[in-house]
Amino acid sequence: MKTINTRRSIRKYSAKEVSDELLNRLLAEASRTQTMGNMQLYSVVVTRSSEMKAKLAPAHFNQPMVTEAPVVITVCADFNRASEWCRCRKAVPGYDNFLSFMNAATDALLYTQTFCNLAEEEGLGLCFLGTTVYMPQMIIDILNLPRLVMPVATITLGWPDENPNLSDRLPLASFLHSETYHDYSPADIDRYYAEKETLEENKEFVRINDKETLAQVYTDIRYTKKDNEAMSAGMMAALKHQGFI
Repeated sequence: MKTINTRRSIRKYSAKEVSDELLNRLLAEASRTQTMGNMQLYSVVVTRSSEMKAKLAPAHFNQPMVTEAPVVITVCADFNRASEWCRCRKAVPGYDNFLSFMNAATDALLYTQTFCNLAEEEGLGLCFLGTTVYMPQMIIDILNLPRLVMPVATITLGWPDENPNLSDRLPLASFLHSETYHDYSPADIDRYYAEKETLEENKEFVRINDKETLAQVYTDIRYTKKDNEAMSAGMMAALKHQGFI
């Protein structure tokens, strides 16, 4: 069976070392992924020291795997290096804008996913931390990121010390559109979300949060409008600080 069909987020890791040789090979192999204009608009910061992981932890809401994983990898959208190359070669860069951030962020996320696939094929476990974009300025300061470098993804990495259940996924029909986008009717929503909403673990999730529906758990507790707006403001401020807007 393909690894992708059994992949799961790993948050508990064994004490077994992830060697520099293996890590560097995977990081190098991941660079064969797609990239805008063949520019490779990303940089990777590898954190191994307990001191640095402890500094990063608050930026990720102190999730235990940040300090417990052998390796923490921060992937950054990076137009600094390309801009320096231009200046050193009598060219004038014009990459201090939002479009350039989007191009670099796309490059960085493509690289991140390719690395994740390669790492899991080797038997490594990892967890993608969506918290990277919640408090980016804290990460920028800790990692000393210069202008035109923005953190977009964080991976905790190590050898698995758990085997959690597979997370549920929506069916193909829920996100596949033929020729043009077809909006969703209430009947479509009922059909596509039925399995997710009837899973016992999700029903328990609703119960312990004292909500009527699973959707309310997301809107009222997990990803609220208030939090989204506050973190959006922080994201925009960080992009301005880093010179992208």
